[in-house]
Amino acid sequence: MSKSYDLFLRAKETIPGGVNSPVRAFQAVGGTPPFFEKGEGAFLTDVDGKRYIDYVGSWGPLVLGHCDKDVVQAVKLAAEKGLTFGAPTPIEIDLAEKVVELIPSAEKVRMVNSGTEATMTAIRLSRGFTGRKKIIKFQGCYHGHSDGLLVKAGSGALTLGTPSSPGVPEEITSLTLNLEYNNSEQVYEAFAQYGEDIACVIVEPIAGNMGCVLPKKDFLRTLRQCCTNHGALLIFDEVITGFRVALGGAQTYYDIKPDLTTFGKIIGGGMPVGALCGKANIMDYLSPVGSVYQAGTLAGNPLAMTAGLITLQKCQQSGFYERLFDTTQKLAQGFKALADEKRIPMVVNWAPGMLSLFFTEKDKVETFEDVMASDVERFKLFYHAMLEEGIYLGPSAFESMMVSICHDDDLIDITLNKASKIFAKLA
Repeated sequence: MSKSYDLFLRAKETIPGGVNSPVRAFQAVGGTPPFFEKGEGAFLTDVDGKRYIDYVGSWGPLVLGHCDKDVVQAVKLAAEKGLTFGAPTPIEIDLAEKVVELIPSAEKVRMVNSGTEATMTAIRLSRGFTGRKKIIKFQGCYHGHSDGLLVKAGSGALTLGTPSSPGVPEEITSLTLNLEYNNSEQVYEAFAQYGEDIACVIVEPIAGNMGCVLPKKDFLRTLRQCCTNHGALLIFDEVITGFRVALGGAQTYYDIKPDLTTFGKIIGGGMPVGALCGKANIMDYLSPVGSVYQAGTLAGNPLAMTAGLITLQKCQQSGFYERLFDTTQKLAQGFKALADEKRIPMVVNWAPGMLSLFFTEKDKVETFEDVMASDVERFKLFYHAMLEEGIYLGPSAFESMMVSICHDDDLIDITLNKASKIFAKLA
């Protein structure tokens, strides 16, 4: 047996399921998760010494790849001054100013410690600002594990949600409308029925948590229009897309300004972090200026702020996103060409820095229903064959592949060559 197998058995003795986040348990694909001990550039090395080309990137933050030397050096220097103070530091101002500089809709920023905390706070702030209770989210979009967002759809499109997890009271989820992603008609109908009670709409502008699913042409503009017309706030959850698909996030990519935006991942450069930002008149409803309470002892942690600032500065380098676009496009088109050659039904969705492979007979994957029609069993075979070949993907048919600036043409060619052999077997 491998060292990873032994470690997994050991972990199960003291950690529920042997993991500290459920997707790591490999339940969606079967088998034992590799335990890693080193990352470098586009590579990971596990405890058994096996090296992988990594397309997870710690689920998104490592757009510069693992252990970028400038980020690591800056964090080392910051750590020598102190790991945490629970008090203001200059570096958190520097990062907030950088976010305001780069994000079109941002006037003020509140740093928090995770994406879940950011989205939870954004929704509370929306309710406090509007004085309303109901919210709209979309099937397949994940915004963290706070109670009001762990919702499955009701019996009809416009019925209020029911809990998708034990421990979540129905009284909370009854305030959440869970609509179909990319269905503008449902959005119009929801506002026609509940418009005066809707505090906000929260959406992944490019879905990343049911795989990469892009918005239809007018979907995001419909959300903006309905929120503006009915006095609700529009929240873009850019925890994944922020500074990945474009320097200003998906809102720049699609030229739409939300009222609030949530971030995580890249703005911590690999350290735990989250943030919400938006218009000053809304953000000032947060304590201590306003009455909407939010707090966090470790918020604005100097190590996370340092890693995030250096990361964003490097993302500003000339040609950065053009390179990321070209690399992602080459990988996505390569996968699609290989699948077509072997007559394997597949849809490849992609945006700069992220992509997903859907083994499906459908021509397009645009909704949660489309996603769920994918051939999960074929993905499992593909996944483990790629893992054996030294290609590390997210262990679920419904996760996005993450591409970093370290994934050069040679690594893309290696990845596609290995995939070609596997597609031949799958066919």
